[in-house]
Amino acid sequence: MARLATIDIGTNTTLLLLAESRAGKVQALAERAEITRLGRGIGADGGLGRAGIERTLAVLAEYRTIARAHGAAICAVGTEALRRAPNAQDFLVPAARILGAEVEVIDGEREAALTFLAAARSFAEVATGRAAVIDIGGGSTEIIVARAGRVELRRSLPLGSVRLTEKHIKNDPALATEIAAVEAESARQLAGVALPSPPLTLVGTAGTVTTLAAMSLGLASYDPARVHGHRLALAALEREIARLRASTQAERERMAGLDPKRADVILAGACILRQIVVAARVSEVLVNDRGIRWGLLYERAGDAA
Repeated sequence: MARLATIDIGTNTTLLLLAESRAGKVQALAERAEITRLGRGIGADGGLGRAGIERTLAVLAEYRTIARAHGAAICAVGTEALRRAPNAQDFLVPAARILGAEVEVIDGEREAALTFLAAARSFAEVATGRAAVIDIGGGSTEIIVARAGRVELRRSLPLGSVRLTEKHIKNDPALATEIAAVEAESARQLAGVALPSPPLTLVGTAGTVTTLAAMSLGLASYDPARVHGHRLALAALEREIARLRASTQAERERMAGLDPKRADVILAGACILRQIVVAARVSEVLVNDRGIRWGLLYERAGDAA
């Protein structure tokens, strides 16, 4: 039996998965997700802010305590914010000291590969059919296209819920021109991605997609068992976008299924998702609650997992 704590340090969220591998089976023992906004300011191409660094380090200390209580080794990765920040070492050095392990800053291709691995282990149609797996993060969006489990395309695009909110949305509620700017930039970036023709299974991973699924389901509290595997129809996504467009941040903070800490960036994330659905010419998104941290677990656990 081996226990491992995998940590995904993103632009917007810091996530923990603690699991054990026994006799070829993986069992989750604990999961945590905290919105730490490490990459606040990423839309302005700035460095990591002190407040975001301190918030994220405090959460890592909590995660270390959980891992030690379970006797688990720690494996941590960082994504877009840490790839781009000129002062990334201001975070990485104390983070390594806290965790007792280096944080691996992964490139977009590796991020996409881990995302795909998690999706392929979750859904048979990803492992056996034609699929596109997307991960909309705070600073970037990863797209992986595969046929029968074989990856044909990996792309990392500079589209993220935090990035596009900071770049385009200045008013509350957002102006129609601001939303149009988010959609136009998303469409422009996606135009360079050769998505296959339908039939295609589109799988959505990470906080933007899982939050929109929880909102569509009207969940008073987040329930991964209901969100994982939910099929979010384009019509339902458009209804959520219409609600978000018409509301202030204070109103969004009270919406069922929406973490108040995500209320300021969810509209941009939803607009990115809609543009992807349109570009893929599909009618729904298969929602995956298991992201990079799960892919990292499966990678470290090996084929026996």
